[in-house]
Amino acid sequence: MNLLLIFLLLAPQPASETITVTATRTETRISDTPSSVVVLSRQTLQTTAAATTDDALRQVPGFTLFRRSGSRTANPTTQGVSLRGIGASGASRALVIDDGIPLNDPFGGWIYWGRVPRSAIARVEVLRGGASDLYGSAAMSGVVQFIRRRDDAVSAEISGGSQSTYAGSLFAAVKRLRLSVDYFDTAGYVLVRRPERGAVDRPADSTHLTADLSYQADRFFLRASHYDESRNNGTPMQTNETTIRQLAAGGNSGSFAGRAWFSDQDYQQTFSAIAADRNSERLTVSQRVPSRSLGTNAQWARPIAARHALLAGAEARQVSGTSEDNETRVFGRQRTVSAFVEDVFAATSSLSVTAGVRFDGWRDFNAWSPRLAVLYRAPNDVAFTASAYRAFRAPTLNELHRAFRVGNILTLANESLGPERLGAIELGVRNRNLRATFFWMEMDDVIANVTLSTTPALITRQRQNVASSRSRGLEIEGDWRVATNWRFSTGYLLTDAAVSNGKRVPQVPRNQLTAQVLYSSRFNAGVQARWSGLSFDDDLNQLLLRSYFVVDLFASHPIAERLDLTVAGENLFNRDVEVSATPVVTLGAPRSIRVGLRYGR
Repeated sequence: MNLLLIFLLLAPQPASETITVTATRTETRISDTPSSVVVLSRQTLQTTAAATTDDALRQVPGFTLFRRSGSRTANPTTQGVSLRGIGASGASRALVIDDGIPLNDPFGGWIYWGRVPRSAIARVEVLRGGASDLYGSAAMSGVVQFIRRRDDAVSAEISGGSQSTYAGSLFAAVKRLRLSVDYFDTAGYVLVRRPERGAVDRPADSTHLTADLSYQADRFFLRASHYDESRNNGTPMQTNETTIRQLAAGGNSGSFAGRAWFSDQDYQQTFSAIAADRNSERLTVSQRVPSRSLGTNAQWARPIAARHALLAGAEARQVSGTSEDNETRVFGRQRTVSAFVEDVFAATSSLSVTAGVRFDGWRDFNAWSPRLAVLYRAPNDVAFTASAYRAFRAPTLNELHRAFRVGNILTLANESLGPERLGAIELGVRNRNLRATFFWMEMDDVIANVTLSTTPALITRQRQNVASSRSRGLEIEGDWRVATNWRFSTGYLLTDAAVSNGKRVPQVPRNQLTAQVLYSSRFNAGVQARWSGLSFDDDLNQLLLRSYFVVDLFASHPIAERLDLTVAGENLFNRDVEVSATPVVTLGAPRSIRVGLRYGR
């Protein structure tokens, strides 16, 4: 075993120095950015067993949704993403963008992960750490960016298997037109353990269909997209449906780049109160939440003099939405305007300094988000990084105006919410194979779900600005290519996340570990494993979620020219993954097997 570790540490990693990323708003070699950026290539995404993009992203240490379940069975309002244990909630504390167009729900801030067809993805970039200096409010803990394919090709895949799960994805590009389609349908599974089930418990199913058509010129694109989703959330009376229509455009011309978008969305949700014996339920709320969003951004980047690279830009966005239920109708609107500037100064051939600041105007609040970062390249392919920055997140219309109920937990809105603020420092060291980053983040006026009262039949919470919280930890990652066909990568995240009263931040484990082994040849295979320590599902740290360990496997083999047979197995050892406690514990997906066909690359 010791000889194997030594060999892995000495093995080269030729790709890391040449990867170019855009999550920093400009094209930059990953070795030249002081930020912590992880890239999931198309090859990596194609050799994961995950049927959805959010499950594939769990390979990145620190990537978490509000709860441990994925988008296949989770209520969409729990699919907000956070990074590095910054503190999960229904709203994202990280920005998710599709070729520069934001995907965060305009009303609630959560993510519909099926909106980007899997066959259309060239790669995914994950920037960890506050990025409000470049991206504003939604990027308080980082950025997840989907990069679309630009090649002229046709590729498709279909699969089916456990829990009556069927999936298909298509990408077809001919000259300047690109058609992308993604379909997913599953009968799901019962969320509650068998001894605790009652007559109302049924499988949580979901279906989504997304399609978009793009016109792609050399420097310009125009895309129209449509997304439909429907779900049953585990009992007959708990359902939701979403329809999103979007028109987006963007272009690049020399030093200038710009994006513009408009989206129209309808969201419907029903909630119920479940009897203690789980044999009956009654409808409590039926909500409809229509919303609209429009926005635009522009940026300019070019070298100045011999040692400076300057980036400047501006954004404007408006979101409006209405929360309608049995008794109330609340309308809200948010307008934001912002401007940012950044200078990358090459002080010497070994030392670069990045300084930037962004101004955001929101409601009665103005935010300044500065950053200062240093990258020093030492001999022998070793580099040291350091950065300090401030970031913020404004409350969403959902947090301000919409109450909701999950199981027997009622969460109230709060129109008096203010923005939450973050200050952080990072120190890192990296070489061609290993990277380690220490981070310390302090948050003020944290928006949290605070427990107001507890009875056997109902737990009542409200979104409030609590005093402060802290997240500090260590992020370690390694990536090695062994021989010609094998690649091994691993990541570990240690996070100490606590609120000012000493309680641990809900849904944030102290320890997370991931590992992947990929084999690429005529036959392709990938094994992914992840382990997560215990966490709590509530602010009082009374509802414990136990640690878990899962292993996934994917394999493909050619059966004809450009046609592969695929097999995917998730949670192969059928381990229980405790997702939430409402207060009844609900579980993540059990073992599932899918078989499919893949055409093209």
